[in-house]
Amino acid sequence: MGNSALKAHLETSQKTGVFQLTGKGLAEFPEELQTLSSLRTVDLSNNKIEVLPSFIGVFSVLKSLTLNCNKLACIPDEIGKLKKLETLHLNGNQLKHLPATLGQLSALRTLGLSGNRFKEFPGHLGTLRHLDLLDISKNHIQVIPDHVQELQTIELNLNQNQISSVSPDVARCPRLKVLRLEENCLELSSLPLAILSDSQVSLLAVEGNLFEIKKLRELDGYDKYMERFTATKKKFA
Repeated sequence: MGNSALKAHLETSQKTGVFQLTGKGLAEFPEELQTLSSLRTVDLSNNKIEVLPSFIGVFSVLKSLTLNCNKLACIPDEIGKLKKLETLHLNGNQLKHLPATLGQLSALRTLGLSGNRFKEFPGHLGTLRHLDLLDISKNHIQVIPDHVQELQTIELNLNQNQISSVSPDVARCPRLKVLRLEENCLELSSLPLAILSDSQVSLLAVEGNLFEIKKLRELDGYDKYMERFTATKKKFA
């Protein structure tokens, strides 16, 4: 991409607070952006960016950062400086881990990690008190661990992983209403009954696992789950 075209984008962004440059084959996060610390939205999806630079921390008023479909293998610690960030989309990259500082994003509402290379459920996310959606679908996660109970998210999407074990502590997530576990490796016996009987979950999606859905209806606590499901449906009808 030519310097003149980038310059034109930068000039527009200075006025609008929005920098969007998608599908341009960029190999690097544009250094010139650090002069625009007042940006509120950055979208660099569908490029070939391999490294998110440490100067990402200068964007102190950034609310939305979208880097879907790049080649990122790690995220720098400086991401934790984005105290105003509400939306972080990192879908379709090569991430295996997250920095502990990501837990400092106190305003974060949406975190998209779909289509990466996570083998373990990421930690350090329990401090995200305003998280509405955590999407970790299409990864290689096999176990939902005990520390999942720390999550404050309303919706947790774990579709299309390799999950065969779910900690009963998932039922203790204080705000969890929607739990998506479609197309995993779950036996009916590995689904904790506490999700049905003793949780806030009002939508449990488990199609495409190693049991027939109708068997779910025979489990203890299913009636309680259906009460929550029906109440929620009526509320939004």
